[in-house]
Amino acid sequence: MPAPLETIRQRRDFVAASHDGVKIGGPIIGLQMRDRGEPGAQARVGFTATKRVGGAVERNRMKRRLRAAARAVLTDVARPGCDYVLIARRAVLDVPFERILRDIQEAAKRAHGRSRPAGPADAGSSPAPGGRRESGR
Repeated sequence: MPAPLETIRQRRDFVAASHDGVKIGGPIIGLQMRDRGEPGAQARVGFTATKRVGGAVERNRMKRRLRAAARAVLTDVARPGCDYVLIARRAVLDVPFERILRDIQEAAKRAHGRSRPAGPADAGSSPAPGGRRESGR
């Protein structure tokens, strides 16, 4: 049985996936995948739904559907040491659950095909714009 996915909770990890990761867009979900360069580490997943897609009740429902779908799909296809951020689109509320499962699986496969392994230079924090390093806050 595959190991359960760890949840991304810190903003800096979401930002790192956005800046350094592979981005796959779709009408139902968006996926950002970042290889952390830690081959033995557990895969992590994060969920987001912006205020633009609906009110709090709708956003929470979207994230619940994404969490359930990620448990079903990503536990089997996620690469160790990678971060996956699933971004809810408005359509997540209306499409059948099987479609969400299929879209996450296809997006993960596309991201794996486009990703490059993190090298030693990518392992630390990357310099922020302007040449400064970001603090851990």
